Amino acid sequence: MNDTTQFPPSFTWGVATSAFQIEGAAAEDGKGPSIWDTFCQQPGKIIDASNGDIACDHYHRYADDVDLMAALNIDAYRFSIAWSRVQPDGKGAWNERGFDFYDRLLDTLARKGLAAHLTLYHWDLPQGLQNEGGWLSRDTCHHFADYAQEVARRFGDRVQTIATHNEPWCTTNLGYGNGQFAPGVADAKSAVQVSHHLLLSHGLALQAMRAGGTKAKLGIVLNQWTADPATDSEADRQLARLEYARSVEWFMDPLFKGRYPELALEAHGANSPVIFENDFNDIGQALDFLGVNYYTRAFCSAEIPPRKPQGGLGFTDMDWEIYPQGLTDLLLGLQREYRLPPIYITENGMANADRLVNGHIADAERIDYVRSHLVALAAAMQQGVDVRGYFLWSLLDNFEWNSGYLKRFGIVHVDYETQRRTLKDSAIWYRNFIDAQRGR
Repeated sequence: MNDTTQFPPSFTWGVATSAFQIEGAAAEDGKGPSIWDTFCQQPGKIIDASNGDIACDHYHRYADDVDLMAALNIDAYRFSIAWSRVQPDGKGAWNERGFDFYDRLLDTLARKGLAAHLTLYHWDLPQGLQNEGGWLSRDTCHHFADYAQEVARRFGDRVQTIATHNEPWCTTNLGYGNGQFAPGVADAKSAVQVSHHLLLSHGLALQAMRAGGTKAKLGIVLNQWTADPATDSEADRQLARLEYARSVEWFMDPLFKGRYPELALEAHGANSPVIFENDFNDIGQALDFLGVNYYTRAFCSAEIPPRKPQGGLGFTDMDWEIYPQGLTDLLLGLQREYRLPPIYITENGMANADRLVNGHIADAERIDYVRSHLVALAAAMQQGVDVRGYFLWSLLDNFEWNSGYLKRFGIVHVDYETQRRTLKDSAIWYRNFIDAQRGR
């Protein structure tokens, strides 16, 4: 693995964040509560009993954070809008002070020459909508389309891309499948129905934004992985096929093939979703781009206890296997199976047990992780996969959902007591890597 891998001159280099994880200002300037604000108040839900009230205080420090990005010589910034900041109840009146924040952020990015890539939904549903059924209600799909249309009307000519959802698999399986994420429901039938409504809301939102004539490229961001059998046993191979069908194909097939995968539908059985007559037509809107988030693979073992991957490149601080080859395999598999639009790697990175020592953070493990995944990405591109950009997750250490502040994904260290930002070695490496790509 080396730093000489060449990407096209037009390739976009960026970093990514999400609103709830960094913004703070949880109840300022008219912002309404989201399901994550509510979830954090429930004892035992967040491992370190923290919340997103302050987080990285990005709401007040955004200009300094944009300066940090500019200093890294990146091209682009991927961020999300907090729906309840701009529409406190998820329907009804818009909150101009909330929109003002994103207006200022976009102005600041433009002044620094950074392209904006906007995500509409990164898991923080307005609590007002949750009170009326949340993603279990089809009404939420229509409220989401109204929200999307308004954001695109205001900002569509100032952002390069708009993604409807970030990782609907997580909302489905962690929010409703096992209750690990907000809103904390553990019900298999609800989870499957929610997945369908997320896809439907995506399609309705694309139609609403296009009807408004937005100039931004429109798409969706899916977290994906290969599913590899632990052994050659038929049981492991069958488990791997089912895992891929229930995760990758479950979201890709409706978007590109107008149906759900048979294998997954059979497995869901009576929990399969209620689907209205025109739903697949609504879901299957043409995509200008597909965002792919890749962190690790699924290692599928039917043994009890399950067999674990041996050796290899080790594990991240989330205990996720480091498996860059999976990124190559995933992209080539998608290319074989679907008629794909251009792809962005919208997230890739690792949690590492970083230590600040004498003002310095040596995170060689993260550098190795990113470097090896960029080599894997280049290998897929050399075999014809049309990838237009790479967004490293994440710019800042931040609120890592139910792990609270215990896990650090950032290339910039955040001291949560003082809010001091410190570039890690990985940030400097990333800047130098990008400069080398541009021949500087």
